[in-house]
Amino acid sequence: MKSKAKAMGGSQSASLASNQDACLWVQAAGSSDSFSLERGSELPLDILEEIFLNLPPQQVVRACRLVCHQWKVVVDSESLWKERCRREGYHPRDTSKKPSDWRLFYFLCKRRRNLLKNPRGEDEIRNWAILANGGNHWKVEGLMVPHQDETVQKNFVTSFEMCMKSQLINLEKEGYNASFMDHFQPDIKISDWYAPRWDCGSQYKICVELLNHRKSVVQTFDPDTITFEQWNEQQWNQLTHVFQNYGPGVRYVRFTHGGKDTQFWAGWYGIRVTNSSVEICPAVDT
Repeated sequence: MKSKAKAMGGSQSASLASNQDACLWVQAAGSSDSFSLERGSELPLDILEEIFLNLPPQQVVRACRLVCHQWKVVVDSESLWKERCRREGYHPRDTSKKPSDWRLFYFLCKRRRNLLKNPRGEDEIRNWAILANGGNHWKVEGLMVPHQDETVQKNFVTSFEMCMKSQLINLEKEGYNASFMDHFQPDIKISDWYAPRWDCGSQYKICVELLNHRKSVVQTFDPDTITFEQWNEQQWNQLTHVFQNYGPGVRYVRFTHGGKDTQFWAGWYGIRVTNSSVEICPAVDT
């Protein structure tokens, strides 16, 4: 029995080593100009799929897929990307809506990011459309009090009359095509951080709209204006909202926020905003 077990263990080790060698070979083949198609046919499809699951996804699509027909079939298979999603913890939020394209679903989950440009004022006011520029206008300054995220070092500051700014996000240009948005309707999560000065009262306002292809409103998040009294604690506050079940037709997101001070002091004593975000969330947060 011992000799049999030892033999089996040796066989498993040899198989593992063989698979590791095959994985290295496939990786090299995917980035090489010289490749023998005869060697490609040596690998069973299930082994080939397992190897692809252990390679960087960009290399699988951009290099391995182009090697031969057999590899293209495996790379284009639903099972490969469905398994990749399972292993990396990307699960659809609505189990009744299975992705029609698991590869697209995988990469959109992988590329989840903030769609707002210049959310922290690191490039001054660039990428923002100024809708109202009252008082002494918008200004970018360093933080008066530290933010919960230590990487945030700047904020936008309002003045003594209403200051509002906006960004329009084209979802298709960001990689979220109409078919995906209409069928899957992924959660759209928005977040904003705002803070008053301790020595001056201020107001904060936000409005986020989901728009169709004609830029008509599909759904709106428009909470009441938030007011801070003078001599407050000057702390950062986060506001979040998640759009769900908004129906087909969403093609744009318009994010608008701002405010002012309430005591009409010359300068920049109004509400401060920074680290704003809009994210498309196809998968369940883990």
